[in-house]
Amino acid sequence: MPLHTIARLYYDPESSPQATTTELLERYLRDMRDELVRLAEHGVGLWFRPLIAKRLAGEGIRTLGELVARCNTHGGTWWRSVPRIGPYHARTIVAWLRRHEASIGVALEADIDTRELVPAAGSAIVIGGPPERPHLASFERMAVPANLSGGEGTHGGRRGDNRATGFAYIRAPHDLAALHAWLHRYRDRPATLRAYTREVERFVLWAVIVRGAAVSSVTVEDCEAYKDFLAVPTPAFTGPRRSRTGVRWRPFTGALSVDSQAYAVRVLRAAFAWLVDVRYLAGNPWHAVQDPATIVRETPIAVHRALPARLWAVLRAELQQLADGETDVARQWRIARAAILLMGDSGPRRGEVAAARREGVRLDTQGVASGQPPMWTLSVTGKGRRARTMPLSPATVEALREHWRDRGRDFDATDAAGPLIVTLVTLATRSGREKLERHAEGDAPYQVDALGVLVRSASRRLVRRLATHNAVTAAELKQLAGASAHAFRHTFGTQAAACAMPTDVVQAILGHASLQTTSIYVRAEQRRMLEAAAQYYADSRLEEPLRNESQRNHTQ
Repeated sequence: MPLHTIARLYYDPESSPQATTTELLERYLRDMRDELVRLAEHGVGLWFRPLIAKRLAGEGIRTLGELVARCNTHGGTWWRSVPRIGPYHARTIVAWLRRHEASIGVALEADIDTRELVPAAGSAIVIGGPPERPHLASFERMAVPANLSGGEGTHGGRRGDNRATGFAYIRAPHDLAALHAWLHRYRDRPATLRAYTREVERFVLWAVIVRGAAVSSVTVEDCEAYKDFLAVPTPAFTGPRRSRTGVRWRPFTGALSVDSQAYAVRVLRAAFAWLVDVRYLAGNPWHAVQDPATIVRETPIAVHRALPARLWAVLRAELQQLADGETDVARQWRIARAAILLMGDSGPRRGEVAAARREGVRLDTQGVASGQPPMWTLSVTGKGRRARTMPLSPATVEALREHWRDRGRDFDATDAAGPLIVTLVTLATRSGREKLERHAEGDAPYQVDALGVLVRSASRRLVRRLATHNAVTAAELKQLAGASAHAFRHTFGTQAAACAMPTDVVQAILGHASLQTTSIYVRAEQRRMLEAAAQYYADSRLEEPLRNESQRNHTQ
């Protein structure tokens, strides 16, 4: 193959100085042939095509060692967060890494592949094993060994020590079935169901694997031990966020805050109380356990996470530029822009955005007679199943129109219906195909957590783009890097307070149960006003006229 063809296909001139001329490339290839050792420190650009290397580098994967580490950390789904790297390229990369493990010096773990990780229908994983290397499974895939199931049966089960005698109000043959019955009560409250499921599955895994006890046999001592475990989970139970169907899923991402520990205790106490009420359990050991001591915060909301007005304006302008075009990347940015503007201009929670539908959007023209422009509004169902209506900014509506245009839909059609924001790219896996099949015309809405990931990922990409922006300070970049979806809700609250919007109106838009909570935004704005005033009064130029006048009087 001619050298100029090799340079064009396999090397990027910007990141591969060895390929700037054919002479340099020939010398470089000759040296590589004589000393052909693939080290973990080698850049990915030395071994993969420029487009592949650039996409890997965009996710912080710059060397072969970092690529192997990424695979070992994320498992077979390592490629999903890398733009334009699908399962085909992932399989090719993994096969190449395996073929050259000896030369690279670091090896892929045995279970790294790109097989679909969705289990067959009805499959389950029996949890157990030693605490240092446990067999873990999320609650929906969990099965408990018969001797620790808390129920009697043909497989050697033993009835839990705390099981009530007599007639029970639920048909639960074992502890898992009883806990499923309790969780089923919250089937119409998705956010609550997710939170409660998380706490229940953590406790079941700990009780069975660490304590070696059935849930219906735990004592007060067990509950106290679990409370201590929440503060410092063992490494075998912790890990980065992963798919709940993957082998690398872990119930904890790290040690819980004191508030989260107290929440877990309250949830488990409530679950056991219900199991006692329905006569599945004889007593509730959690009643004898105190909540972890928590600190009462000065403010119940983290208003300091709100973006300042200048940063918010710069971010909006950047989103506008990134969303311009007809490429797949621009379409993805249009999704992020619609979600971020909706949160930052109207203040909904991320769960409300994920559940929002076009049927809840309407154009209010009642104020036209009095000279006010028509206003778009969105009706959502918030916390406590309370319905409320919030205004939509013109910029948000236009962003939604463009997102709907990308979907091949008319946002302004009289019969427009469906999720307000949907995914446009679905993974070519069984789960991805099933997700599309469940939703008509491909309108697959974002899950709550996925929407949070979308916003956080967009924020971090904006940080990299704005790093050389003169209008953004290092402190603002740091704040944007940590911005979650909820930070944009706080941004609306603070901006509304800065514009002197009545507090009760802000309360109604945000859906706060207490006006006192909404007043925190007003107090935060007042604090910024006082700080700015103090800086203004400290300006020496204000005193200059007085000093000049005093000097003139003194000379006279």
